[in-house]
Amino acid sequence: MGMDEMEELVADVFARACTSRAVLENVAGKWGVLALAALSEGAYRFNALRRRVDGISEKMLSQTLQALERDGLVRRDVQATIPPKVEYSLTPAGERIAGKLIELIELVEGEMPEVMAAQRRYDTERTPTPTRA
Repeated sequence: MGMDEMEELVADVFARACTSRAVLENVAGKWGVLALAALSEGAYRFNALRRRVDGISEKMLSQTLQALERDGLVRRDVQATIPPKVEYSLTPAGERIAGKLIELIELVEGEMPEVMAAQRRYDTERTPTPTRA
């Protein structure tokens, strides 16, 4: 695909073959959201980021960061020290996307009392009552 074709590209996440779907999957997956949100706080070294994103495995964090780096959302900075020091941070595009994710996270967290009440109602309505013989 030449530059002229790329400039004419219109992303449509609803189109099966659109490459934006894969990027959306990288961003909107559980680990992508959490990694981008954590990196919005500032640069992190790998192990510090893994501690911040509680529950993620080393392998999954590595795969997530690689995908986000490939998508141009995360920058991997290798510093020529002994041993080498690697830091991850957001690119400008990553910062814009992370900002929207933070808004979503805050909205979800703020709605949790209502969500929990809805879950209790749902579970109560669907739990069979014991019958007496």
